[in-house]
Amino acid sequence: MAERRFRSKSDTDAAGAKIYALAAEIYPICRSITGDGVRQTLDILKRQIPLETVEVPTGTQLFDWTAPQEWSIREAWIKNDQGIKVVDFAVHNLHIVNYSMPAHRFMEFEELAGHIHTLPEQPDLIPYRTIYYAENWGFCMRHQDFEQLKPGTYEVFIDAERFPGSLTYGEYVIKGTTDREFLLSAHLCHPSLANDNCSGMALLTYLARQMTAGAPPRHTYRFIFAPGTIGSLAWLSRNESRLDQIDHGLVVSCMGDGGGPTYKRSRNGKAFIDRAMAIALRDLAPEATILDFSPYGYDERQYCSPGFNLPVGLFQRSLFGTFPEYHTSADNLDFIRPKHLALSWEIIRYVIDIVENDWTPLNLSPKGEPQLGRRGLYGAMGGDKRTAEQAMALLWVLNLSDGKHSLLDMAERSGTSFQDIADASRRLKGAGLLVDARALAPLDA
Repeated sequence: MAERRFRSKSDTDAAGAKIYALAAEIYPICRSITGDGVRQTLDILKRQIPLETVEVPTGTQLFDWTAPQEWSIREAWIKNDQGIKVVDFAVHNLHIVNYSMPAHRFMEFEELAGHIHTLPEQPDLIPYRTIYYAENWGFCMRHQDFEQLKPGTYEVFIDAERFPGSLTYGEYVIKGTTDREFLLSAHLCHPSLANDNCSGMALLTYLARQMTAGAPPRHTYRFIFAPGTIGSLAWLSRNESRLDQIDHGLVVSCMGDGGGPTYKRSRNGKAFIDRAMAIALRDLAPEATILDFSPYGYDERQYCSPGFNLPVGLFQRSLFGTFPEYHTSADNLDFIRPKHLALSWEIIRYVIDIVENDWTPLNLSPKGEPQLGRRGLYGAMGGDKRTAEQAMALLWVLNLSDGKHSLLDMAERSGTSFQDIADASRRLKGAGLLVDARALAPLDA
């Protein structure tokens, strides 16, 4: 049962390939929490979906924070005393400490070494480092290259600037038949890290494009692409008056590696999104790990801060900070795979199916089991495992349709996939055996 996919293999293969292609397109861009790298990334996503770009002026109060200055970088390198570049931002975005101040200095190796970051335990990788809220500068390089540097005088050049401008984020809304919302959020501030988080941005963009092409959903779906922490705070500060419309939410990152999957529950711990993710992972990825909420991670900690306490969980493949490629140059396009992106997409689609199709049925023939055979609902099993599974789904739905159990309740209690429970409920309703319990409320009143 757990290995069955309710979407065709061709659908998932196509999804994985398209998500990967989009992640590869945005991978080379040098992004930060502000600046043209963010805008360039959003412009690429706009070719897929009609994103609205929001500019929040520098200095805008965002709760306890303020919108930072813009950062722009054009060139950065270190030359040895022979004029040879030993580190060059043009070779890899991670060579510069992100958000570094401008600099042009000559200095001895001993002083320069204090501005260079390496990973001695991973000597062939470049680390990713940032310096958002201090006026300093630095470079990152492979430790094996750092060890080759000799004493002497080095020239440091960083053509960068911080200046008053704005913080930029993107937002796209798919209007549903109700104003109840599902929030999906991905951070877009990391430069040239494929899994963290080109994969999340690309997956949500593909998902939004797909959903736009279909019939309007029941819920309204809001997609947020914002720089980590400060971007979600900017969005929350501009939307505080309407946060009570959010019923479900997911922060997504690290969607493309082969680990996990991993889900971190919302602060509530028992929100609908927590239960729906548990069922989706049980049915599609039984090896998954589900973790309780903690106030460390990605933007879920902003959405779940006590002043908001939104029902938002974090979905990843490998958990942040646990895989050796994390925040290094090894998080490249060879690290992510279309097949892993496809499963991540399928899991989120399954959760959306649960959100869209959950309802609470009432059995109209509750005294004993109704005769299903004469209604064409109970075929001969004959050793067919799939037929037996479908028959059990019918029996579970009939037994739990007392007006108090939703389809999600039934999937949890029975161990049957939500898809089978939903299919069974549709067949039983079509045969006149079930009615939506909510439809009887006016009569009871």
